[in-house]
Amino acid sequence: MSAPAAAPGPGGTLVLRVLPTALTGGLSGVRRGRLLIERNLRVTLRAWYAVATGVLEPLFYLLSIGVGIGHLVGRLPGPHGTTIAYATYAAPALLASASMNGAVYEATMNVFFKLKFAKTYDAVLATPLGPVSVAAGEIGWAVLRASTYAVAFLAVMAALGDVASWWVLAALPAAVLLAAAFASFGMACTTFMRTWADFDLVQLAILPLFLFSTTFYPLGTYPRWLQLVVECTPLFHGITLTRSLALGAPSWALLGHAAYLAAMAALGATVAGRRIKRLLLS
Repeated sequence: MSAPAAAPGPGGTLVLRVLPTALTGGLSGVRRGRLLIERNLRVTLRAWYAVATGVLEPLFYLLSIGVGIGHLVGRLPGPHGTTIAYATYAAPALLASASMNGAVYEATMNVFFKLKFAKTYDAVLATPLGPVSVAAGEIGWAVLRASTYAVAFLAVMAALGDVASWWVLAALPAAVLLAAAFASFGMACTTFMRTWADFDLVQLAILPLFLFSTTFYPLGTYPRWLQLVVECTPLFHGITLTRSLALGAPSWALLGHAAYLAAMAALGATVAGRRIKRLLLS
C-alpha cells in the first residue's frame, strides 16, 4: 500500500501520516485532503495580513521579555553547567505556545464558521472530496498555518540572539507535532459546539495552559499538587520537548513527551473524522 501523498509544508505531511486511516475512511480520502489545503491556501493569500499579524506576535513577545523582564530576572542555570538568559529560557516555550494558538484558532473558530455559516463543506461534498477529506484537509491546514508561525518565531529567536544551540532546529518539528495534536483535538471539539458562545470554553482552556505550563517559570516553583496537574497537560509536554531541544539537552525521555502528543493527535483526528462525517451526511 502506498504512503499518503504529502500536503504542502512539513505540517501537512506530518498530520496526514498521523491520521489513523483505518478508522477514518481509508487512504484515498486522506490523500484528497490536500486539495482542501490548497483551497485554504489560495483564500488566505488574498487576506495575507491575517497571517502577518500572527507572525508579528513573536517579535512583540520576545522583545518584551528580552528588553524588560529579562533584565530583572537575570541569568538562569542552563544545561551542562552553563547559564542562560531568561529570554533564552522562555523563547522555546513561547514558540510552542504560538504553535498551539495558531493550530487551535484555525481548527476551531474558522472551521466552525465554514461548517455552520459559510456552508463551505456542503459545497465540498459536491466534489470528489468526502467527510474524511474535510477532516484531513482542515487539520492539515491548521498545522501548516501553525508551522508558519513556528518558523517565524524561530527566525525571530535567532535574530535576537535567543538561541543556545544548533539543536534548536529540532524544536521546529516538535512544534509541528504539538500543532498536530491541538489541531486534531480542536477540530474534534468544534464538531460538538453549537453557538459562538461555546468558544468561551476554548479561551478558558487555552489561557491557563499558556500561563501554567512552565512557559515562564520552572515546574518546581509550583506546589506538588499543581505540578501533577501541569504534568498531565499537552502544552507542558510540548514546551518540555521544544525547550530541551532548543537548549541543546536532548534525551531519550523526550520520546515520552512526543508519544503523548502523537497519541493526542491520533485520538483527535479519529473523533474529528467520525463527527464531521455524521454532521455532513446526516
